[in-house]
Amino acid sequence: MVSTPNKFHEGGANHVDIERGAAFAEHVVLNVQGLTCVGCETKLSRSLQCIPGIHNLRTSLVLSQAEFDLEEKKACSVADIIKSVESSTGFTCQRLSHEGQTIEVIVDGDAKAFVERKYPDGVTQMLASGKQTVRITYDARVHGLLPPPPIVYGAVSLALATIVQVAVAGPFYPSALRALIFSHVIEMDLLVVLSTSTAYLFSVVSFAYHVIGRPLPTGEFFETSTLLVTLIMLGRWVSAFARQRAVESVSIRSLQTETAVLCDAEGCGGEQIEARLLQYGDLFKVSPDSRITTDGVVVLGTTEVDESMVTGESLPVEKVPGSSVIAGSLNGSGVIVVRLTHLPGDNTISTIATMVDEAKFSKAKTQEIVDIVASYFVPIILALTIITFAIWVAIGISVRSQNGSRAVVNAVTYAISVLIVSCPCAIGLAVPMVVVIAGGVAAQHGVVFKSATTIETARKVSHVVFDKTGTLTQGELSVTEEVYLSERQDIAAAVALGLTCDNKHPVSAAVSTYLEKKGVEAAKTTSIRSIAGKGVDGNFNGMSVRCGNTRWLSAETHPEVQDLLAKALTVFCVAVDDRLVAAYGLSDSLRSESGVVITELEKRGIAVSIVSGDEAGAVEDVAQKLGIQPSHVRSRCSPGDKQEYIKKLMTDESKAVIFCGDGTNDAVALAQADIGIHMSSGSDVAQTAADVVLMRPYLGGILVLLDLSKAAFHRIFFNFAWSFVYNLFAILLAAGAFVNARISPQYAGLGEIVSVLPVILIALQLKWFRREY
Repeated sequence: MVSTPNKFHEGGANHVDIERGAAFAEHVVLNVQGLTCVGCETKLSRSLQCIPGIHNLRTSLVLSQAEFDLEEKKACSVADIIKSVESSTGFTCQRLSHEGQTIEVIVDGDAKAFVERKYPDGVTQMLASGKQTVRITYDARVHGLLPPPPIVYGAVSLALATIVQVAVAGPFYPSALRALIFSHVIEMDLLVVLSTSTAYLFSVVSFAYHVIGRPLPTGEFFETSTLLVTLIMLGRWVSAFARQRAVESVSIRSLQTETAVLCDAEGCGGEQIEARLLQYGDLFKVSPDSRITTDGVVVLGTTEVDESMVTGESLPVEKVPGSSVIAGSLNGSGVIVVRLTHLPGDNTISTIATMVDEAKFSKAKTQEIVDIVASYFVPIILALTIITFAIWVAIGISVRSQNGSRAVVNAVTYAISVLIVSCPCAIGLAVPMVVVIAGGVAAQHGVVFKSATTIETARKVSHVVFDKTGTLTQGELSVTEEVYLSERQDIAAAVALGLTCDNKHPVSAAVSTYLEKKGVEAAKTTSIRSIAGKGVDGNFNGMSVRCGNTRWLSAETHPEVQDLLAKALTVFCVAVDDRLVAAYGLSDSLRSESGVVITELEKRGIAVSIVSGDEAGAVEDVAQKLGIQPSHVRSRCSPGDKQEYIKKLMTDESKAVIFCGDGTNDAVALAQADIGIHMSSGSDVAQTAADVVLMRPYLGGILVLLDLSKAAFHRIFFNFAWSFVYNLFAILLAAGAFVNARISPQYAGLGEIVSVLPVILIALQLKWFRREY
């Protein structure tokens, strides 16, 4: 695969000026048929990079896809781009659409003529997928025997071998020539062309000598060229099939059921339809022990649902009317009726799968070394082939006393074997195959990583930094004490509610909920601003009002506030015109798994820190309960303070630092750390900045990430070792380095199966990765 800086490979020829910006007309995803090795991907990438207006280019050998953005002013049409790529590479390209629902229909007449007509309302794309088949993409929200004589046998063999050479091996020729001429890449297809052409031409010459009555000692060679082509195609088909099945076996998309049973609000009716035909507002019935078709809300019935395959939650979750259900989760013994809230193409499974696909397109740093090795692989094999040929000619003439023609004929058989037995595909798949399988396995454990570098780096983690509220604790704060320092307690409470009622920060939300339950009416505050790491300010009747932490409001010295701090409570203060009018003490409880995870990290020699914006008393109390060293505890931290703390820990490049948090205030720290882990209950801003997302608020996902990273690294190392050992011994055997053993030319085509299948199987072993914490 093409080397990539940071997380994705972006087209080097078309960088965007960040300061000026660029207007992208559209985002394009192409399905490319014909990608079989790293050289093919390099050829595809170079062909696309030469086209003006293409930016953010990413390619994937495993998925056989390319995606990029088109600049509005410079770009030509997508159809022209597809024609250009097909012309220069020989691949077959088809644009994919990830928006809307798709359905295939059989039409009368020619499908290509059908797709040229005007699209009906709601139809966004029509593609001819066959002679009479059309794939339609639409918006669901819009309604709508004796042995023959030797000469005869040879002639029949010539005819059949020619058919195989032209019909089966023929596509290799333009592909190899295009790569050589347009992309200046010597790829695996060139080895196939040279080896099969040599065997075929040698057979023709041998047959000609036989016709004129001067047969060569080796006889005809047609079975070699034919069997060679057959085994090469078989190897590619088996490798592609195994690769695809391996990816599908861990794909979370496999949890998406293909049918749904429509019903009414009372559960009556039972019409079964395809899931892609569902519309917003539809009601569908879920039978016992069946998977839920898509995201929705229970309107009738009670049951328990197993969400472990989607979120990693091991215990069944009780569902009653009003409860949300997740696509792909397994229903228990009850029958429920669900109102659809997300279409199958836009539900939880699709969201997770899209995030996992981001990692498939990205490349680990190790892949850069692989790309360099792969670029030199084919030229080296060509050089070794020439050397093998020359050595065997010399041995035949000088050692075995053969005449020149016989020595050349024998040397050709060894050269053909060396050409075709070598295989760079195993090297090219060593890393991406493991990354793809690891991504699917992690998703099944409720952990989604967004780049390949994350799974590569996690095994080197030496320090884990936690936020406190909502990460180590439940994040379900409750007001346990309140103190008013103003005679007008009603105004103080109303101002506090007015400032916090629309704020999503856990502390603000807890205070707002508490005051609403007391029947307080929110004051009409204006110009409300949320200040990260501090609090909220605004105006009320011409007065400046603020609420937030004690340091921001300079309230640490008030006796009432000190009493709350001494009880290890989180203190939330309210001030009017810089005069303290109220203080609220809040408490939170630790997550049940926090102690176990911290203990396990420390057993592994990984340091643990707490960096929080909360008061010192509350932070130190949590640290003491978890056994975290006081020197690794920081309180009253702003987002910038958290970033600086993590920077100091990242001085050793051989080690990695994890930051785990869930709030908006953690976004900067998540981006700064080597690996940012987001607890799914946090805000969207933090989730965007994170490298890893825990699909449920459970800290055991950190241990899953660390263990999966080590397991993936071991398999990548084994794949590299196998690729090296295979190519070394296969080339030596093919070249005749061993006296009593060699690989015959006709069987050298098995090389791709023998080299690639172990790589796929080793990566697939991750499917049985299991951890319980």
